[in-house]
Amino acid sequence: MPGPGHYLIGEEEKQEILDVLEGGWLFRYGDPDDSDFKAKVWTLEQEFANYTGAKYCVAVASGTAALLAAMAAVEIGPGDEVIVPGFTFIASMSSVVYSRAIPVLAEVDESLTLNPDDVEARITPHTKAILAVHMLGNPCKLDRLQEIADKHGLLLIEDAAQANGGRYRGKHLGTIGQVGIYSLNVYKTISAGDGGVVVTDDERLYRRAFAFHDQGHSPARQGVEVGQRPLIGLNLRMNELTAAVALAQLRKMDDLLATLRRNKTRLKEHLRRELPGLGFREINDEEGECCTLLVVVLPSPEQAAALGQKLDTGTAYDSGWHNYNLMENILGKVTVTGEGCPFTCPYYRGQVEYHAGMLPQTDDILRRSVVIPIGVYDKGLATGLGPPPMATVEQVDEFAEQFVSLAREVL
Repeated sequence: MPGPGHYLIGEEEKQEILDVLEGGWLFRYGDPDDSDFKAKVWTLEQEFANYTGAKYCVAVASGTAALLAAMAAVEIGPGDEVIVPGFTFIASMSSVVYSRAIPVLAEVDESLTLNPDDVEARITPHTKAILAVHMLGNPCKLDRLQEIADKHGLLLIEDAAQANGGRYRGKHLGTIGQVGIYSLNVYKTISAGDGGVVVTDDERLYRRAFAFHDQGHSPARQGVEVGQRPLIGLNLRMNELTAAVALAQLRKMDDLLATLRRNKTRLKEHLRRELPGLGFREINDEEGECCTLLVVVLPSPEQAAALGQKLDTGTAYDSGWHNYNLMENILGKVTVTGEGCPFTCPYYRGQVEYHAGMLPQTDDILRRSVVIPIGVYDKGLATGLGPPPMATVEQVDEFAEQFVSLAREVL
């Protein structure tokens, strides 16, 4: 089962798609004076910017494409180090690698987001940016991370792929750093099947991100543009059908989040009342969290494993392509000399080593944590038994009783 937006697909999405099909124009560009061209991608960019409060927005083909465009926008390149959490989707790392830079893995804390103290300890003369991943819908400690970035002259990039719609101290996640990204994948808050979004308040960064996603062209071209291209780009464009679905989903965001927050609050209060020995992960902004998942933290890894088994899942440690320990494609010692490694970095000499167990604090927290789906049901996040997607109050209460019964056997 995928994310909550998937279960809200209805007449609104159908009408937006039919609008495109009846016009017969699927490409993101067209003649604005032609009534057959519906400009759904352009409209999505304007509505998404308005929703988040960002000045500029670029819609792209995926969350990974959004990360790549963000890296290009802020000029991450050879010789640069980018600090990323060891608990994140692998795209947070691969986007750095394909920018020919070096991902530096850092610990997460009890919030399952970057530990600011560990981030600061890993800064070197090569560090250029901090990638703040709002993991499982929980905002990072952005005030502290921004303070560290400012102190050391670093960029702050926000990966809000799993936290679309979330806020930190009243501001939308993704709009606090220099650039932010979101995903519209099937497992995210709202979904168009796939797709991504880049936001920024900096016009120069917007122009670079847009150019990277569209073969180097400047923003909002209509027809063929020659010259004035700020960089060599790729084709990471979103099409009109994807944007049509994303538009309908975006307009449902606030109601969707309200339901998730109601259900998570109700379930958490029930578990706290009935299971006083059960812990919960730290939430860095209770009002701004997306509430797509509830993470319970047990006293020992053995208890967490036993509970995870009863819930037909494992612990957070078993989050396959989100736990660095299980990313066999990055583990090992890489000699960074520009030869024989997955990234070419001619200005950086030395070794970068990624090995299982290199982040002991992260490992301990993940082994003691169990992830309960509230709106996102993703085996890649080690989610198992939970209330139904977009559950009613009665369904939440029914699951709460079931969970309490199972948990009492291991606590």
